[in-house]
Parts: sequence; structure tokens; C-alpha cells
Amino acid sequence: MALIPVTVLTGFLGSGKTTLLNRILQEHHGHRVAVIENEFGEAGIDNELLVQEAGEQIIEMNNGCICCTVRGDLVRILGDLAQRRAEGRAAFDRVIIETTGLADPAPVAQTFFVDEDIADHYLLDAIVTVVDAKHGPAQLEAHHEAQEQVGFADRILLSKTDLAEPQEVEALERRLRRMNPRAPIARANFGKTAIDDILDIRGFNLNAILEIEPTFLSDTDHEHDDDIGSFVFHADRPFEPALLEEFFGGIVQVYGTDLLRYKGVLSLKGMERRVVLQGVHMMVGSEPGAPWKPGEARTSRLVFIGRRLPREVFEHGLTQALAPAR
Repeated sequence: MALIPVTVLTGFLGSGKTTLLNRILQEHHGHRVAVIENEFGEAGIDNELLVQEAGEQIIEMNNGCICCTVRGDLVRILGDLAQRRAEGRAAFDRVIIETTGLADPAPVAQTFFVDEDIADHYLLDAIVTVVDAKHGPAQLEAHHEAQEQVGFADRILLSKTDLAEPQEVEALERRLRRMNPRAPIARANFGKTAIDDILDIRGFNLNAILEIEPTFLSDTDHEHDDDIGSFVFHADRPFEPALLEEFFGGIVQVYGTDLLRYKGVLSLKGMERRVVLQGVHMMVGSEPGAPWKPGEARTSRLVFIGRRLPREVFEHGLTQALAPAR
């Protein structure tokens, strides 16, 4: 059987990877996709944010980072998918791996060359990196992972260009070209990009990577910044919209620079639909999600990723924003 092409979708926290993945899943491109999702932290919510209308197989990996602590899980999942496909128990043409925003793509890419069983079944088609035009320059300065994501990219997509000044976007594009002159750069606001430019492009070139990083196939060590952590807030009661808005208005003013990423699926008092909340640093927004089903538990879940965040302060403020118990 032909090798199964794999696209690794990477980019720093909040860059827009899940938005792009949703776009791919909704596009009528004829590809049957299996998705492997990895989130940094004890639990993730991206699976709830994805549109699943065509029976895609979506597998979550939430107990560590795919580039280090759960790399063995990636090998196991890929092996299981290949076996199920060969036995006719799974139908997909390709795999998309959405990495956590803190992942170094190098160890993920290594998997397709150093593990013989994986190399026998899969072809690493391309590493696609999403860069936030608004926050990207600061992220590239502060985080080695953001630099690695750009350096290993076969395609670079600039998101949120509408939130940055034109001269800032142009300066960022020049910087990205200096960092990685071989990767074409395109703009992809709200995940809108040509699917043919990111799938089936045979963009990954092992020889080119070895020229940049000769130890690519042997260096498997990767450590995360110990100051960065995550936590999840669950609630069975709905939030009071005004109180929740007040909480976030205050929290981003105090901790915005250290809030790398926060997102959630929320139950708000008086609303018959979920509310999807997403934020990066001091920018936070929300939009209506899917309606609550009859009899479905209307629970909220928020994930926060940041540097030295005082969990008890956040939990106290969020609890105070809940509607009173009946």
C-alpha cells in the first residue's frame, strides 16, 4: 500500500492552528482525514472546538507534549491507525497532527525517520507553521520553540494580519524569510488558505534539514520552560455574563503579558448555546458555539497556559463569576 501522507501543523500558542484545522475539515477537498491532537496540560478542549461533520477520526493526546513526554504515545497511535486502516476498520487517506503551541517540531519529524514501523507506513509530507502577525515578533524573541517552528517549516502561514499594522506585517515577513528562506509565506486570516498549498505538497526535505541541523536524527532531547504551566477550571453552574466579563477585564490587565493562551467552552446564564472563548495575552474574544442538546449537562471548561500564573487567584475570580446555585 502507498505510504500515508502526514501533515504536521505547528505554530506557537494562539497562532490559529485549530482555526486552520477546522477550515481543512470543512473544505470539500475529497480527502479523508485522521487528526491527532496534542494539547499542553492536564486536559484539552480543542476537540470540542473542531467541526466534525464527516466522521473524521480525531484522537486527543492531552497528558503531555508530543515532542517529549508523549512521543511514545504518538508512535503507538500512528501504529494503531495504520493497522486499523489495513484491516478495513478505519477509512482515511491522510493524517494531520496538530501539535501543542509549545512543541518543538524536530522530535515530531524525527519519528517518521527513526522508527522503522512508522517509516514503513507513513510519509512526512510537510510541516506547516502558523505565525501570529500580532504577537509573533515578541514570541520569536522570547521562545526557542517559536523559532524552531519557523526554522523547520515547509510552509509558513501568517494569521491575524488584520490586527497588525501593514509595516509590522511586512517587517515580520522579512524576518521569517531570513529565518527560513526555503519556506513560502502566505496569509491565512481566519484559517482561509488554499488547501492545495498545504496538503500533498511533498515539502519536507530531509537533506535540507540535515544541512541546517546535522544532529537532527540523533538529538532527541527537548525541555520546556519550567515557568510555563497550565491548569483547567471546570464549573457545573453557568456564568453570569457581566461578572465573567468583569473578571477577564481585570485579569488580562494584571496578568496579560504572562497569559500565553486561554480558551474555553462556556455555559452562560440565559443562553441556549455554548460560548467559545479564546484569548492570547490581552486579546480575548468569544463567539456562539453549538446549541446545548436537550438533557445535556451544561458545563464550562476553561484552559489557561501561561508563565507563573496564580491558579488560586484565577479559580477564586471565576467562582465568583458563576450564577448563584438554585
